[in-house]
Amino acid sequence: MPAGAASCSLVPERSAGRAFPRSLPFKTLASPAVNELAILDAIQLIHTPWLDALVAAYTSTSDVGQIWILLGIVLAIIPKTRKLGAAVLVAVLIGAIVTSGILKPLIMRPRPCDVNPLVPMIVDRPHGSSFPSGHATAAFAAFGALLFSKGPKPLVIVVGIGAVLMALTRLYCYVHYPTDVLAGTVVGLLAGFAAAKIVEAASRKLQERRSQSHT
Repeated sequence: MPAGAASCSLVPERSAGRAFPRSLPFKTLASPAVNELAILDAIQLIHTPWLDALVAAYTSTSDVGQIWILLGIVLAIIPKTRKLGAAVLVAVLIGAIVTSGILKPLIMRPRPCDVNPLVPMIVDRPHGSSFPSGHATAAFAAFGALLFSKGPKPLVIVVGIGAVLMALTRLYCYVHYPTDVLAGTVVGLLAGFAAAKIVEAASRKLQERRSQSHT
């Protein structure tokens, strides 16, 4: 761990002015299994200064989904991949609404670093609760959008690898449980599937209108 790294604790101003309630809805989801914390503790054994710096830098590129939003914008600018870019942007938006707008406030699972605040942190404690992982959701939303839109295979593979690595950084950083990441993966893939269908339907309708206007 880097010298002077801060430990994570549930500070009121970092949790929208409130601590996590003891009596929570969806108690099963709000209380992760003990062995999940053991997995995260085991991961702490592989920390090295260079890996800490690399992981912290990469995970920060998706603090607000910016790396995937940028990918969508770049693809949308290129005429041949415009539909792919639109699908990625729609997928990331859907994933954010479901994850941050619905599931996180509903389930309010404390983060691992809230439960075990003595673990030194390589990143600041993220805002909000733990379940599901917003980083994993955004990453797999982008991947799912490309996959279900039948994007170029090399691009799909690269983004898929990037999504897996992004999900793993959240475990390494001690800010998410494995089930947070797994749930984010599922939500992201579903968002990607929905976005691919939405963009395809919108594109088809637009083409029909254009063909009708020329007749």
